Amino acid sequence: MQYWNPSCECMSREEMMKLQTERLIDTVKRIYHNVPVYREKMQEKGIEPGDIKTLDDLKKLPFTYKNDLRDTYPYGFFASPLSEIVRIHASSGTTGKQTVVGYTRKDIDTWAEVTARTLVSAGADKNSLIQVAYGYGLFTGGLGIHYGAERVGASVIPISGGNTKRQIQIMKDFGTTILACTPSYALYMAEEMEELGVKKEDLKLKAGVFGAEQWSENMRKEIEERLGIIAIDIYGLSEIIGPGVSTECHCRCGLHIQEDHFIPEIIDPVTEEVLPPGSKGELVFSTVTKEGIPLIRYRTRDISTLNYEKCECGRTTVRMSKVSGRTDDMLTIRGVNVFPSQIETVLLEFGDTAPHYLLIVDRIDNLDVLEIWVEMNQQLFSDQVKRIEDIERKIRKAIEEILGVSATVKLVEPKTIERSEGKAKRVIDKRKF
Repeated sequence: MQYWNPSCECMSREEMMKLQTERLIDTVKRIYHNVPVYREKMQEKGIEPGDIKTLDDLKKLPFTYKNDLRDTYPYGFFASPLSEIVRIHASSGTTGKQTVVGYTRKDIDTWAEVTARTLVSAGADKNSLIQVAYGYGLFTGGLGIHYGAERVGASVIPISGGNTKRQIQIMKDFGTTILACTPSYALYMAEEMEELGVKKEDLKLKAGVFGAEQWSENMRKEIEERLGIIAIDIYGLSEIIGPGVSTECHCRCGLHIQEDHFIPEIIDPVTEEVLPPGSKGELVFSTVTKEGIPLIRYRTRDISTLNYEKCECGRTTVRMSKVSGRTDDMLTIRGVNVFPSQIETVLLEFGDTAPHYLLIVDRIDNLDVLEIWVEMNQQLFSDQVKRIEDIERKIRKAIEEILGVSATVKLVEPKTIERSEGKAKRVIDKRKF
């Protein structure tokens, strides 16, 4: 089975644009009448729903930013009443507040559809055994892939993340054929397999769908060699739907965007002007079938390009290049979004530290690690070692509770962290993508 939905995945450009236009017009009406924030944004620009008649009119509409969702926490962007919302997920925001997203029953059906396309692109069918090692819960990764696997008719193993030895044992005993997790965790599994004496030939793995963090072609080659699989890159974000926004096919020359549901644009992140196809810039998405929380021109902050040429696989959907970076300071660590400002919020609660800190991110043994340097004030620096260790432990615990990611905290002497007259350098990312 090469395609899940050939009528949509192989649709002509003319048909796709016609469908997108119809859905865009309907979505703009929906948000204008049901989301006060959007109505205010459009009125500020002097736009009414009737002004949107073609895809070219999309650029007239206001952008949506992550901060917009945070500022209207929790339900300010919902276009459906809570009585119609059957699922709520959340992702981290730039402060302690989360970005909340809601799904109607139809949205869940759409989610299953686009993740089914993702999995079929990796070779899944009703005979597949798909081990979902993404996190479940408020994170959209696990359940998103889960829905797609069930829609395809595959057997789902909803193991979630962690407990690596058990993951490997289940892969071996159950006969897992497709693995879904972050690429760094896939490599970590490969290393654990070697330590346990489990060979790739002992498994029935054929493919992996890997996302939620940036990864290089070298990392792909290593995963494929050590696990004996084809490694497929997938892309998604909670605000748009979760996993299922785009996926590579077996040609692996870009990620096919499910553009009958999500209309992409590439903009100059500074001027906010729409750039022509092939230009590198910031990826922007408009959802045109979502009911619960439809978003128009959502700024992803991800850097990519768009290619509208037909793929060798036969799909005609536009392809985005692998994300090459971000336009903001957000870090993705083990699939969790972390902002320096979140760390700052935690540190400000501790009176014994100075407002100078440094985040050092590295990839050791194929897993992301976060080390946080925090300057002590002079009084704490002169204090006993036991008290310093106690403060380190408290900061580490607070960060883990708020961010959902573990970190090593190191209290350093005053004046250790380099000062800057301009924008302070808060992050050193040693990972190679």
